[in-house]
Amino acid sequence: MNAVPAPVPSVGARVRRRLLAAAPGASVPDLVADLVAEEAPLLGDTARAGLVRDVLADVSGMGPLRRLLADPDVTDIMVNGPGPVWVERCGRLERVDLVLDAGTIEHLIEKAVAPLGLRVDRSSPFVDARLPDGSRVHAIVPPLAIDGPCLTIRRFGARPLPLSAFAEGPVVELLTWAVRAHCNLVVSGGTGAGKTTLLNALAGCIGSDERVLTVEDAAELRLPGPHVVRLETRRANAEGAGGTTMRDLVRNALRMRPDRIVVGEVRGAEALDMLQAMNTGHEGSLSTCHANGPDDALRRLETMVLMDEVRLPLDAVRTQLHSALDLVVQVARGADGRREVVAVAEVLGSPGATGQGPAPDAMAATESETRRQARTRTLAVGGRLVASPTRCRSAGAGAPPQPVVAP
Repeated sequence: MNAVPAPVPSVGARVRRRLLAAAPGASVPDLVADLVAEEAPLLGDTARAGLVRDVLADVSGMGPLRRLLADPDVTDIMVNGPGPVWVERCGRLERVDLVLDAGTIEHLIEKAVAPLGLRVDRSSPFVDARLPDGSRVHAIVPPLAIDGPCLTIRRFGARPLPLSAFAEGPVVELLTWAVRAHCNLVVSGGTGAGKTTLLNALAGCIGSDERVLTVEDAAELRLPGPHVVRLETRRANAEGAGGTTMRDLVRNALRMRPDRIVVGEVRGAEALDMLQAMNTGHEGSLSTCHANGPDDALRRLETMVLMDEVRLPLDAVRTQLHSALDLVVQVARGADGRREVVAVAEVLGSPGATGQGPAPDAMAATESETRRQARTRTLAVGGRLVASPTRCRSAGAGAPPQPVVAP
């Protein structure tokens, strides 16, 4: 029986193999160019330059994903195991003409996490990391990922978007006034709705003379101010030591003389520390959370605070929440992929106050409507301003914008 011949390595594979065996000290680009010339002397100039770029990208970058990472319209890259790669481009999901095998995906994951001292394997099958350009990376491998290793990369635009990209003129005026009036804001929305991007746009209204501290699970914010200090959590190492939580960073931020604290996203008990900061002289703080609407955002924050070991009574949590928070800005992604502010609601000063005169007759309002009025008051719907805010923490911002009354 004849033996099956071993597959012949590709030119790129042979160059990479020789590159790893080469003595250190030589310039990597020059060395790769020389090795390509030796391994494929008959290649034309264009093909040779392309092969050099491929090898360099595989050695020092994300290899086959480099083209997608360089595309400014791509915000998410999704590798769902061996097979085609998917991206979100301009707010829409689409499959691209790139197919990866399991070995290549594992190699990409290793290149993303190894420089950070992290690992992912069967004993630790998922990991969060960050690329040098700030892109957020999540990887999960078997046995948790049934169909093979999965990699998700969330990219962030190099150019920050203005508030006008999210809302019409009257709402932009309202949000600009709210930030300058040092109102405490929470941006709520679903996954991929644009919460972090909108938070960046809101932070652009912060004065240049203010000291801002950002606290994030993965560094995504790029605030434009000259006096910004960025803090980022750290996962525990393979031995379970060295981890730093969001709550640790929020508490440290309070000791660093901040004018404002921007928490990238609250997911747990750090919500209590954030509310305490808002209630103790750090007005104008900003944050985000996952929620389907302003009322849901308040309930979510209450639930997070109740996750704390202190076990505060719900009434105390609710009172502190209504005292600390001023506005909730709801952002959503439309069917066309555009992110926009769909609602702005003012949190009432105390639970149970409607801010709209006497409570409606019980026979004329449903229980859910009464409960909604007891928590928030709608200021804007879509691009239309319907009411003027009553809460303001800085008189220097001037009068709040007023809705236009139709004749």
